[in-house]
Amino acid sequence: MEVTIELDSTNKQLELFGPADSHLRLLRKSLGVRITARQNTLVISGSEKDASRVADVIDKMQKRLAKRGSLTTKDINALLAQKAPTLSPVRGISVYSHKKVIEPSTKGQQKYVETMLSNDLTFCVGPAGTGKTYLAVAVAVSMLKKNQIRKIILARPAVEAGEKLGFLPGDIQAKVNPYLRPLFDALEDMMDFTQMKKFMELDIIEIIPLAFMRGRTLNEAVIICDEAQNTSALQMLMVLTRLGHGSKMIITGDITQIDLETGQKSGMIEAIGILRRIKGISCVELTQGDIVRHRLVQNIVRAYKRRAKAK
Repeated sequence: MEVTIELDSTNKQLELFGPADSHLRLLRKSLGVRITARQNTLVISGSEKDASRVADVIDKMQKRLAKRGSLTTKDINALLAQKAPTLSPVRGISVYSHKKVIEPSTKGQQKYVETMLSNDLTFCVGPAGTGKTYLAVAVAVSMLKKNQIRKIILARPAVEAGEKLGFLPGDIQAKVNPYLRPLFDALEDMMDFTQMKKFMELDIIEIIPLAFMRGRTLNEAVIICDEAQNTSALQMLMVLTRLGHGSKMIITGDITQIDLETGQKSGMIEAIGILRRIKGISCVELTQGDIVRHRLVQNIVRAYKRRAKAK
């Protein structure tokens, strides 16, 4: 396994690596990994457990260096002696609805929730009915309830709109509302309508077309980009660079249902390939076994998959 870490500052590399790379050599020797420096990145190669452990230690080394301005061998040994953090299984996600605690229904969903909670950027791919959007919204609402964030941004590309958008009746809100309806549905299941309306009036919750995110930096927020398989490469880059301090981003999509023009590559697929090995970024793949809608949905997905293979 390889893990890539973006270094906070190239000016601090000498202190971070240690005299003659002594700090890196200590990490290599202690956990049996290979560490390669490439400009402003470190690439860690080894078993999944050891590579992740070294990435966590280096992250703490950078924070200590930024805070104290120095780093010693004693500091490195102390960080190595600390126990690696472990995640306790998620029993339930507390939302505003007093009647409901949302729980993952499958092992895949359990992993998805744990991944969202432990990473700043999570990609989730999977077929319809696996809870990609629903669980992402649940995590966001739970964090808002606990005052861990100040804002929720729910965004979707209105791919099918294109030229047809102008022919739909009503103002811009009426035109894009059908594309955003699934996000409203998920939210309405987690709080009453009056509360949701109040949060939206105060801009604590925004449900918007993807284009409305351009030019913004979103701090202390959960940003959910839904149906992201229908983003272009430029749109995906725009979304990813909205991430601000204290924020979490969740990108969801079904890469078997891409509605882009023929020959146009999905920005979500490209981003996963480029970013999935960077520390703090993770990708979860849900399968037809994680579908929790009507029992026929699993059979439908399975039948279409068989047909696709037969072609």
